[in-house]
Amino acid sequence: MTKAGASPGTLVHIGEQKVDDTRITLIDYDEAHLQERVLDGIEEAFPLKDLPTVTWINIDGLHEIDIIENVGQHFNIHPLVLEDIVNTGQRPKTEEFEDFIYVVLKMLHYNENSGEISSEQFSLVLGPDFLISFQEIQGDVFKTVRERIRKPKTRIRKAGCDYLAYALIDAVVDNYFLILEKLGENIETLEEDLLENPSPETLQTLHEMKREMIYLRKQIWPIREMINSLVKGESSLVNESTSLFFRDIYDHTIQIIDTIESFRDILSGMLDIYLSTLSNKMNEVMKVLTIIATIFIPITFVAGIYGMNFKFMPELEWRWGYVMVWAIIVVVVGIMIGFFKKKQWL
Repeated sequence: MTKAGASPGTLVHIGEQKVDDTRITLIDYDEAHLQERVLDGIEEAFPLKDLPTVTWINIDGLHEIDIIENVGQHFNIHPLVLEDIVNTGQRPKTEEFEDFIYVVLKMLHYNENSGEISSEQFSLVLGPDFLISFQEIQGDVFKTVRERIRKPKTRIRKAGCDYLAYALIDAVVDNYFLILEKLGENIETLEEDLLENPSPETLQTLHEMKREMIYLRKQIWPIREMINSLVKGESSLVNESTSLFFRDIYDHTIQIIDTIESFRDILSGMLDIYLSTLSNKMNEVMKVLTIIATIFIPITFVAGIYGMNFKFMPELEWRWGYVMVWAIIVVVVGIMIGFFKKKQWL
């Protein structure tokens, strides 16, 4: 099914299908009680909607449109929001509605083996007593959040859904720091290679890292505006006490953006160093070739004179003529090398 020409609100999964089966997990808790389980169907979570507990429903996999539609109908989620959820090319943003807040951002993953960065779209719908999160794949950066929920008497167990939303967004942003730390180590290693033995492979790696920085900047830059909307928004779903924590995420986002810009400047400088190194190597080669050519100029002159085919030339029949020519050549070459060394050209 294609999206082109469809009416607004038509649900069509746009993007790569990264899982075969949709997985739905539920965590329902308050300060005193906790239940956590994997659901066989989204309908099992519907009775918890009107309870005063915090209900976190996480859906891994966006390709089964029936599940997304069912969630939207039961939790009164606007069709345009559902459309954005299944379209994985969304820009990070926040949209406030009367009954819920929709947030979308990118969750990044770093591959230790290949050194590549991949992303998936992470969306969440924040309601009065429920939070529904949507991911493209199984596996995320929320392990610490789940561990905090499992511990009684923690802040997250005492707070509401808005604090849970903060905890999830904060985990995504904190993971950016870990990725930048890995990239920083890669940049240091690349810089050492660049100074010791630059090669075409070094240049290729340098260009790949510059592309990664551009990609990171594209994914993270809009988050600043997104968090700022949550901080300055007037929605009743976000308490004033939680807004303080969102301000902390905002500061982290600014720090991440500054780090990315610093890395981009470093990589640009490394590219200049690489080009300068190649230019210096080329200059050294040209210097050596020029010296060799210069040394051979007088040798060629002498050989040219005595290589002429005139019958009557002085020294042609002299017994020591051949030896004398070599002596002249050796003396001239020695004088020139001594002169070059005195001028520090060698």
